[in-house]
Amino acid sequence: MAATTDRQSQVEDELVRTVLASFDSTPDPRLKQLMQALVRHLHAFLREVRLTEAEWQQAIDFLTATGHITTGNRQEFILLSDVLGASMQTINLNHEAAADVTEATVVGPFFVDGSPEIPLGGDMAFGAPGEPCWVEGSVTDPDGNPVPGARLEVWEADEDGLYDVQYGDGHTAGRAHLYTDDQGSYSFWGLTPTPYPIPHDGPVGRLLDSTGRSPMRASHLHFMAVAPGLRTLVTHIFVEGDQLLDSDAVFGVKESLVKQFERQAAGIPTPDGRDLSGRSWSRVRFDIVLRPQSSPLRSA
Repeated sequence: MAATTDRQSQVEDELVRTVLASFDSTPDPRLKQLMQALVRHLHAFLREVRLTEAEWQQAIDFLTATGHITTGNRQEFILLSDVLGASMQTINLNHEAAADVTEATVVGPFFVDGSPEIPLGGDMAFGAPGEPCWVEGSVTDPDGNPVPGARLEVWEADEDGLYDVQYGDGHTAGRAHLYTDDQGSYSFWGLTPTPYPIPHDGPVGRLLDSTGRSPMRASHLHFMAVAPGLRTLVTHIFVEGDQLLDSDAVFGVKESLVKQFERQAAGIPTPDGRDLSGRSWSRVRFDIVLRPQSSPLRSA
């Protein structure tokens, strides 16, 4: 690529200064900082790659298509943020790594408010296809004190790689919420997680295809933990041994969140005596440690 002339560089520099100055009177200091930083980095990108007008139009068309396919049940902009690593980096910036708390990861595009409540030991699958999985654990603070009454939202895809909202028929399956007991313990039945692709029939899928990237996510089960006085945690756990742990499409895997899902042959008694009619099942333990709303962090 040919080097720009001094005159051309002056023209480009002047535009950057002019655009930055247009935000000088922004009343909100944080908004001013965000907009001016965005302008500096955006113009630096444009100048580095010497973006063509045709490429600019392609970008506009891509974003337009992303908006058109987005609905209440499908957030293509979140998918875009996810596959660029922006979602995960934002999580990293806002949940500093610490040795004494559970790590956060991306929420993903399929969380839905208003999930049904289940009792301790209840079944959040609601008939979704897949191998039953017994999930148990505790919720504590960093000092090991139990957190009774913590609300846990849990959701996952079925063995066909689909979340309930992707079926479009309004049924609820593979999602629920429950509360920890007086000792901060919890348990429920879910499904053994399996790999699945993020939705790739839209603009984000075409982007991945064009760049030779896979849309596959490593097997996982989503959690959101909420308790008074403690910081809300959004995370998931991953299946030890999954071949996709190193190539998760949204960069969500963290080593501390990889758990052993112990496979149980058909006929092995379940923890609660549930009759699985001769089916195999699995079990996993996930102990959650929540960070106080405001406290000094102990580095990992």
